[in-house]
Amino acid sequence: MSTPLANVRVAIVGSGPAGFYAAEALQKAAPGIAIDLIDRLPTPFGLVRGGVAPDHPKIKSVTRIFDRIASQPGFRYIGHVRVGEDVSIDELRARYHVLLLSYGADTDRTLGIPGETLPGSHAATEFVAWYNGNPDYAAAQFDLTQRAVAVVGIGNVAMDVARILAKPTSVLSGTDLADHALQALVSSNVQTIHLVARRGPVQAACTTPELRELGELEGVDVVVNPRDLELDAASEAQLAAMEDRNPAKNLEVLRDWAARPLTGARRQVVLHFNASPVALSGTDGVESMTVVKNRLESDGKGGVRAVATDERYDIPVGVVFRSVGYKGRAIVGVPFDVRNGVVPNIGGRVVEQAGSATTVPGLYVAGWIKRGPQGIIGTNKLCATDTVTQVLADVAAGAIPTISDSLPSLDALLAERQVTVTSWSDWQTLDKEEQARGAAAGRPRVKITNVGEMLEIIGTHRR
Repeated sequence: MSTPLANVRVAIVGSGPAGFYAAEALQKAAPGIAIDLIDRLPTPFGLVRGGVAPDHPKIKSVTRIFDRIASQPGFRYIGHVRVGEDVSIDELRARYHVLLLSYGADTDRTLGIPGETLPGSHAATEFVAWYNGNPDYAAAQFDLTQRAVAVVGIGNVAMDVARILAKPTSVLSGTDLADHALQALVSSNVQTIHLVARRGPVQAACTTPELRELGELEGVDVVVNPRDLELDAASEAQLAAMEDRNPAKNLEVLRDWAARPLTGARRQVVLHFNASPVALSGTDGVESMTVVKNRLESDGKGGVRAVATDERYDIPVGVVFRSVGYKGRAIVGVPFDVRNGVVPNIGGRVVEQAGSATTVPGLYVAGWIKRGPQGIIGTNKLCATDTVTQVLADVAAGAIPTISDSLPSLDALLAERQVTVTSWSDWQTLDKEEQARGAAAGRPRVKITNVGEMLEIIGTHRR
């Protein structure tokens, strides 16, 4: 016998955009439906809080929509719960008809080159989490006494990292940048930021607004070699065939920069196209990065591939941030596609293994853990809605598992394990405290970056 949609119990793991948009789609289909949104931190919003650059506050305004979703009947936020540690996937599946995973892709891809483990070599994901106040990275150390750093990659994350390193701290001090990061950036010695891209300007993954911001920074020269903007035949053909005009706009911005005279600004952002790192070297830490120049050729599918040449050169740098992509992580009890760094699925329905057509009843995915690290925040709405469409179809077909009411509830299970669970009301307490601290400092908020302090504030307010 199928369970009526209104009686379906849903757990969503991960409180970023995909998780909230999935909750919203379910609420529209069945107002009042019971949804438990579970996150490992007391603070919600995923990469909206921990990934969006602090100098892009408009993007963070999407949290107003999430606030509305959280206010609907039947919704609960269950924070400070580590799925896979505090509670297992099997224990959740035994208590919910539908388990939807939207915990994102929070680990980085490596370069796979000699010297990558030297001190001073970091994932850009760590740096972004650090300056955004993610408690997991609040104690991280980045040697900003170095005069030159490199950012490998040319997507939007790479743009953010370069911009935060180059931007005047007088501007950053008016944002919600984490206090520890602001203090470190105030005393930063970084003067040259090298952006290293494996392919050419046509293939740059960043959006034009993100790219253009670099050239608008006060006290910063952007250095572009005009020869790097001379397109090969394959790139010319690719550009001509593209419906997306972003690459053409990027090229226009880059050509403008290449024609600009340098001003002798204190800081420089130097772009290296068609260059791949092949080694990091140094004695006690990174001192230099060796890159190989690439040539581009058609891949026969409308794109281009980078082919290494014999030309190499060294870039003296003391810190390297690799920004070559995110990937998801496995959780015990969930199939995982190691090669692609996602949970294998068909349209959001989890399958037993990559390439299989056999679905796991009642188990679904949305967001980056479903499709990989692609798209912007809004992309997650369509992605989550598509997954919920599959959920609704399975509920209507009676294809979701039955669950037993005789098991202890999740609340009881976590209480027995002495897990301190936080609620949406607790988050609102933290939110008010952060905003109050910010108001006192002339900032939008001062983030609390220590989970212990968060729990102490919550506990005090509860009393």
